[in-house]
Amino acid sequence: MSSSKNIIGLAAILSLGGFLFGFDAGIISGVMEYAGSYFTLNDTQNGWAVSCPTFVAMFAMLIAGKLSDAVGRKPILIVVAFLYAVSALLSAIAWSYASLCFARMVGGFAFGAALILAPTYIAEISTAAHRGRLVSIQQLNIVLGFFAAFLSNLIFNQWFQGGASFLNAENVWRWMLGVELLPALFYFIFLFAVPRSPRWLFSKGRFEEGKAVLVKLHGEKIAEEEIQAIQESLNKEQNLEKNSLGRSFKQLLHPSLRYILGIGLLIGILQQATGINAVYFYATTIFKQTGIGVSAAFFSGVLLSFTSVVFTLVAMATIDRFGRRPLLLAGMAGIAISMLACSYGFYGATYQLTNEDIAVLEKDNESIESGVLLPVAGKIFNSDVEFRSQMKEALGDDNFQKSDGAILEAAIEINAMLVLLGVLGFIACFAFSLGPVMWVMLSELYPNRIRGLAIGCIGFVNSFTSWLVTQIFPWELTNLGNGSSFLIFGVIASVGFFMLLKSLPETKGKSLEQIEAEFIK
Repeated sequence: MSSSKNIIGLAAILSLGGFLFGFDAGIISGVMEYAGSYFTLNDTQNGWAVSCPTFVAMFAMLIAGKLSDAVGRKPILIVVAFLYAVSALLSAIAWSYASLCFARMVGGFAFGAALILAPTYIAEISTAAHRGRLVSIQQLNIVLGFFAAFLSNLIFNQWFQGGASFLNAENVWRWMLGVELLPALFYFIFLFAVPRSPRWLFSKGRFEEGKAVLVKLHGEKIAEEEIQAIQESLNKEQNLEKNSLGRSFKQLLHPSLRYILGIGLLIGILQQATGINAVYFYATTIFKQTGIGVSAAFFSGVLLSFTSVVFTLVAMATIDRFGRRPLLLAGMAGIAISMLACSYGFYGATYQLTNEDIAVLEKDNESIESGVLLPVAGKIFNSDVEFRSQMKEALGDDNFQKSDGAILEAAIEINAMLVLLGVLGFIACFAFSLGPVMWVMLSELYPNRIRGLAIGCIGFVNSFTSWLVTQIFPWELTNLGNGSSFLIFGVIASVGFFMLLKSLPETKGKSLEQIEAEFIK
């Protein structure tokens, strides 16, 4: 096997943690369509069931980065793979809302560690010319995980709707969650074939081991060049240690690191504050809000995730050619436009139930009692918040939750194509910019001595932002409405574009040691 194939194979194995994160994040959008009513959850409980893995992940990122600097990337990743498998099994057999949340939090610890360690490791085995493409394999695996999850949800939903004998309303979501066990076991097994990071080995004085890994990955000539650059970097680190720039959290606040820390935090916050996990985690709910129906909403999730895969491949093909800065700026502009288009589409929607609509709903939905909706017959609502409030008042929260898809499909008048194109445009722009570029730049910007620690701290902020967005999104939809929720994302993306335009550096084609010399004074 050639050295390039060796590295690509390693990157693919390491990034399976990203696949599992994408699978878990995508699967939950379909799971909650059934588990929410099974456990009779309100908006806050629904939000926590979806967001609790992200809440745990932010602490895992903080711990895993520093821990991996001490004991290495590989041992932590093996533990991560084991936890993924445990989480999938416990989620599938959850006997209560609390047990479901606990199982998902175990998975949250796993993907929090995997998301920062995989790109860190890949950057440490890559050469400057191909590092962007290789680190982007992490993002490709994430979106492949989303695609697999949405496809799995669609299949299980169709089997359930088609009357499959082994599925019912009480276990279909368990099957959706349980299939994650298979890729988790493959990840656990494959990781034993991965060597330790050569740069980490050199930092621990294990020079012969590090050299052997580099020679196997790159061949003698490139390995010698990499060894020389690493040793020069280690000599500089030793001088910094002597000058009291130690390996502590306080080090990140050192003036020499302030610029690259600020850039990392800005990108880390924007990646989640623009709404990516709200769209992915609640994709089925969002599409259902357009009135296309539950089955079509599941299919739209597959289309959404397929778009992610296509445009992540675009990013991988162009990131080392065009650079990080152009992709990120173009993507941010597209994200802003797409979110504002979704907002405009939802603001223009109206809701009305005719007597004929009500008769059909009463016939097809056991949760709608005869005559309870007649007081709103013919009334036009210009606000989705007001319409849902009236429906809940008439039916009760539980009954509305069981039939909201059918009610919205009957009542809404909306430019559904504009919303669909807005969401797909957002996903496409994210997939070739903030998705892969953030992880590439984080793996590049920080010196060997603090790479794990720095990425862990920024990952903590990134994950906290993600948790906050996904926790409050159901509340936003209920209390602010679809239009206002997407408007918030659009405004954040617009502000973020101008901030990045002013401050974002370019790291294309530079070795990790060159980047350190240029941006750390």
